[in-house]
Amino acid sequence: MRIQSVHTIPANRQRAFDTLLSASALRGCIPGCESFDDTGEGSYSVTMNVGVGAVRGRYTATVGLSEVDSPESFRMTVEGKGSAGTIRGDGVVRLIEKGGVTEVHVDGQVQVSGVIARVGQRLLSGVSRSLLTRFFDCMAGKAAAP
Repeated sequence: MRIQSVHTIPANRQRAFDTLLSASALRGCIPGCESFDDTGEGSYSVTMNVGVGAVRGRYTATVGLSEVDSPESFRMTVEGKGSAGTIRGDGVVRLIEKGGVTEVHVDGQVQVSGVIARVGQRLLSGVSRSLLTRFFDCMAGKAAAP
């Protein structure tokens, strides 16, 4: 499944970039996040409790950041598993400053398997958009805070 979206953060590009890579901001903004631990240079361990329709589950994942070009872009890879299946994702996040605010462009691919994959592409697309919107709305609040 392809994921493409654009979100606005009311801050300059450097502040938006720093917020997007802040462990404390991520911990507070990832929907369903139970733990978010830094495991080394650009690598994190995450535990989440999320649901897609009637399929709910707890997931453990590793998140890796690479190709970090501050404050312009970074690549993120995610591999997770839980009772409802597995997820693998890879994408690029690009930040473009326009008039004192920053547009965050997300472009990636996600593969799911197991029960969660059987709920249907259309439902997964809607849920992923909703989760991304919640995440970026929260990050916008964190970046705008003094």
